[in-house]
Amino acid sequence: MAGPWTFTLLCGLLAATLIQATLSPTGVLILGPKVIKEKLTQELKDHHATSILQQLPLLSAMREKPAGGIPVLGSLVNNILKHIIWLKVTTANILQLQVKPSANDQELLLRIPLDMVAGLNTPLVKTIVEFQMETEAQAIIRMDTSASGPTRLVLSDCATSHGTLRIQLLHKLSLLVNSLAQQVMNLLVPALPTLVKNQLCPVIEASFNDVYADLLQLVKVPIPLSTDHLEFDLLSPAINGDTIQLYLGAKLLDSQGKVTKWFNNSATSLTVPTLDNTQFSLIMSQDILKATVAAALPPEEFMVLLDSVLPELARRLKSSIRLISAEAADALGPTQIVKILTQDTPQFFMDQGCAKVAQLIVLEVFPSSEALRPLFTVGIEASSEAQFYTKDDRLMLNLNNISSDRIKLMNSGIGWFQPDVLKNIITDILLSVLVPNQNGKLRSGVPVSMVKALGFEATESSLTQDALVLTPASLWKPCSPVSQ
Repeated sequence: MAGPWTFTLLCGLLAATLIQATLSPTGVLILGPKVIKEKLTQELKDHHATSILQQLPLLSAMREKPAGGIPVLGSLVNNILKHIIWLKVTTANILQLQVKPSANDQELLLRIPLDMVAGLNTPLVKTIVEFQMETEAQAIIRMDTSASGPTRLVLSDCATSHGTLRIQLLHKLSLLVNSLAQQVMNLLVPALPTLVKNQLCPVIEASFNDVYADLLQLVKVPIPLSTDHLEFDLLSPAINGDTIQLYLGAKLLDSQGKVTKWFNNSATSLTVPTLDNTQFSLIMSQDILKATVAAALPPEEFMVLLDSVLPELARRLKSSIRLISAEAADALGPTQIVKILTQDTPQFFMDQGCAKVAQLIVLEVFPSSEALRPLFTVGIEASSEAQFYTKDDRLMLNLNNISSDRIKLMNSGIGWFQPDVLKNIITDILLSVLVPNQNGKLRSGVPVSMVKALGFEATESSLTQDALVLTPASLWKPCSPVSQ
């Protein structure tokens, strides 16, 4: 008999399996190093990081930590410091940030080069003695799984490396002043890294926390889908190579804000394609695309005065019906009506980078606007090629062509006949009436606000085996040209 520990272990494994199946992502947001650098650079500006550098208390730090372990009250230190009226950073610059994979898996190394000029005022010379100070703050971006809450990305181990520290005198002056300047530089060598760690590292950590919070807020911005809207939620973050990947769940909400469908409860894994040299990509699963199509194309019914709107098709329809019944063809008047009803919502399918929309359609032909009964009613299983493309930051969908895959006679007032005899004219009617109507509903597209929020003006789209991928324009080419 299995003991309690065995039962506990099995329960734990089962729970983990259920959680994994329940939290299968339906979207992935991938951010390359360029996006990470630009977002963090902007946050450092917003946090006034250069002002922090300009306010570094160099003089007091030298008193607290003199070079070579010299006591604060030591005669040599006092002799140096008494010749300094003030010492401060006059200019500070944060140079180009670097984001690279760390030596440890699933970590990123952040390098922030710092370039500062410090001015020293001494009664020994009338001009300001200037030093150039170069160093580099380094930190690790990693996943934090220690907290009781969900896994999140954090920045840790922020410090400077002595190997990156360079301090040099910008202008040589008298022998006495140069000697004083050298002593000051010797004192700054141990003091500056400590100052950067204590003064700037908290700002860097706060900036990264704000970047991460902004990203979480960004993915939650509602995406309008007709009267409904789609919202993403973060399931878990990951680091892969030099990219940050946010695995997303999704939900569909109605106009009242009530959740009508969850998309992250499938055990099917979303395949994340390998995208080289791209700085941003948003991957959306087939389920998301299905919801987009369904929201844009709800079931509808409409009628067309065929002879008035499309007289050539009306003539061809009459000729085709004459092959079945001359009496029925003669009954078609100038007010003949074609009634089209789309049943349920369209079904969306993807296969090997191609997409199709399948629909169930009921078509009825009335001989005149006064007629109460149709000449016949047919049911049609139709399909169209679904072609995605982008326009600025909007995802667009266009239905290309339509085919009547199966036609079934549902009701007939002109006797039984084989409906395939009408296949060509029915297909052309759908192509001329239904497809333009549905493309008109799709014309507004779906705004993806995170595109511009991440600094990109436009995107391109491509279909993989089971997903749609958005990437910055010119970095990912669609598989075929799109007619717009």
